[in-house]
Amino acid sequence: MNSINEKIPFLRVLPDGWKTHRLKEISKVNLSNVDKKSHDGEKVVKLCNYVDVYYNHTISDKIDFMIATASDEQIRKLTLKKDDVILTKDSESPSDIGIPTWVKEDMPEVVCGYHLALIRPNVNVVTGLYLYYLLYSYGFKEHFWISAKGVTRFGISKGDIQNIQLLIPPIELQNKITRYLKEKDLLIDKLIKKKENLIMLLQQQRQSIITEAVTKGLNPNVKMKDSGVEWIGEIPEHWKVKKIKHFATHVGSGKTPSGGSEVYLDEGVPFLRSLNVHFDGIRLKDLAFISEDTNAEMKSSQVQPLDILLNITGASIGRTAIVPKDFGRANVNQHVCIIRLNQKKMYPYYFNMLMASDVIHQQIWFAQNGSSREGLNFVQVKELKFAMPPTIEEQREINDWVFNKLKTIYDVMSKIKEQIEKLKEYRQALIYEAVTGKIDVRDMELDEVR
Repeated sequence: MNSINEKIPFLRVLPDGWKTHRLKEISKVNLSNVDKKSHDGEKVVKLCNYVDVYYNHTISDKIDFMIATASDEQIRKLTLKKDDVILTKDSESPSDIGIPTWVKEDMPEVVCGYHLALIRPNVNVVTGLYLYYLLYSYGFKEHFWISAKGVTRFGISKGDIQNIQLLIPPIELQNKITRYLKEKDLLIDKLIKKKENLIMLLQQQRQSIITEAVTKGLNPNVKMKDSGVEWIGEIPEHWKVKKIKHFATHVGSGKTPSGGSEVYLDEGVPFLRSLNVHFDGIRLKDLAFISEDTNAEMKSSQVQPLDILLNITGASIGRTAIVPKDFGRANVNQHVCIIRLNQKKMYPYYFNMLMASDVIHQQIWFAQNGSSREGLNFVQVKELKFAMPPTIEEQREINDWVFNKLKTIYDVMSKIKEQIEKLKEYRQALIYEAVTGKIDVRDMELDEVR
């Protein structure tokens, strides 16, 4: 080991034979400007977009890429080649910036998409796979988080990426390190996959319990009747099929303030977006704020206690949450619909549970419109049908029973998610130890992992 290395702050010593380089000295970096829209006069391409990078350690032809268009210049600069590394460079959360993936093979029909940086290494100095592991490790990720600029939308510049200092061993040792890490990765991924499958089964069980309760009630001996609606089936004889519009005193959404995210503040009136609305409640991570004046201008979308919030666009369409009684003031953007109920006829907590059932989600699935972005309009929301217990007392009884039933499931799911996070942390720690020379793999017997 050489003396303390000041170029890479989180590394105390430089292993013998290893060298430091700025990324720009050993690779070429291009920021993508290819969006998801198709433009006349451009060529049709497959698009490797943000989620493809975020959710995959490796980019290969197994991914179902979306179709878009690109110019000749974009195709020339941004077509994927073997050993490219792609990095997320923009996000609503700093922790989602600097997520890398490795391109496994030449992909002549696939172009790197918007909000991403395409890094093409000089493979005589650093292999793509080693560079991927290096950028994935502790220290480098933190560098990108610290470099990120923004208030509610964060990004890193080309300079932030190009000027990062890297620790590079000889190629032969890089290959040994990547074989070692691939072996460990395979074992960790198998464990994570098993736990994710268990969470999926628990989610299905949760969905089944909710759907059964909001269509059959709690009394197994009650007389049943045909609801007249195929996706609802038989319901208790004293229940009725209703629509949201029969109980809602308000259905509507907000809008993006003039100036968009540029007018968001560090404090003020909470501005809820679809990323804040989850089945387990309103999440305050990455919460945006707006001014008092903007909130006053958007009076119709100010939330009230026990409002039901429904995501009406994007990948999270159909996700709902109830506004707690003590939540305080807030507003919503155009991607979140407020459903305000007549609480003398509908128990809000029951309705919030009902909105998470298959009865509602099947209708949302069929009602979605738009070719490239899912969406619901207010008329469709008002027309959603469901079976209705006639009294607040019965609604409350069903809700309380389901809540107690699901508590154990949520507790188990929470523990499994913690285990998955610990495995991911272990993976990162292992990578860090390997790419900083703290784990010596030179004399290890390693298999070739493909």
